[in-house]
Amino acid sequence: MMKKVKTDIDSLIVKKYGTDAGADVVGIAASKDFGLAPDGSKPTDMMPECRSVIVLGATFSPEVFKDIDEYTTSRNEMVSAMTDMAKEVAKRIKADGYKTKAISSTGGKWVEVEGRKEHFGNISLKHAAEIAGLGVIGKNYLLTNPRYGNLIWLSAVLTDAELEPDEKLQSDMCGNCNKCVKACPVGALDDPASFERKECRNFFKIEDNKLRIKCYLCRTVCPRTPA
Repeated sequence: MMKKVKTDIDSLIVKKYGTDAGADVVGIAASKDFGLAPDGSKPTDMMPECRSVIVLGATFSPEVFKDIDEYTTSRNEMVSAMTDMAKEVAKRIKADGYKTKAISSTGGKWVEVEGRKEHFGNISLKHAAEIAGLGVIGKNYLLTNPRYGNLIWLSAVLTDAELEPDEKLQSDMCGNCNKCVKACPVGALDDPASFERKECRNFFKIEDNKLRIKCYLCRTVCPRTPA
């Protein structure tokens, strides 16, 4: 079988693939820059040949905050849309002759617990987006973008194509602000190191095979959230 010839692609081309698919922001990170991630959460754990991580972000309207059901519906629709977006970008890069793996919008996460790092699911999309220069992870454990605040859902594509990575943002979005920490009804943000163990999980439940969210104060009280 004849080996498929690779088409030359670069970061600009790949970012256009992302915006064509519907992304509002696209960032690129080098897989080698995930050294701080725990085992199980590195891109190469998902795809050993991975050299680059393409992070896709799309925004949603703050209007959905007015109603819990509307927010939940919006969240579930965005998860599906972002996952489809990653699949579309992965498909286009694969057509160029490179290996790819689409990462679902549900992604994974990792946190530090009592001095050690624990991971849940696959790569952390929030950390990937931070490494790719799309924002910083705030005190509410949400990615905060300079333009869109925390109104961004994420997905990603892993590839063996070597692309020019974006620079991380050198910014402290939160500063001395602690509004989200004080607003949390169960103190889930008091200690970022034990976030995963906090009672905020009781504000999430599965109904009809879909996640229903009952609290999102950490988003709404943030001064960075666009009106």
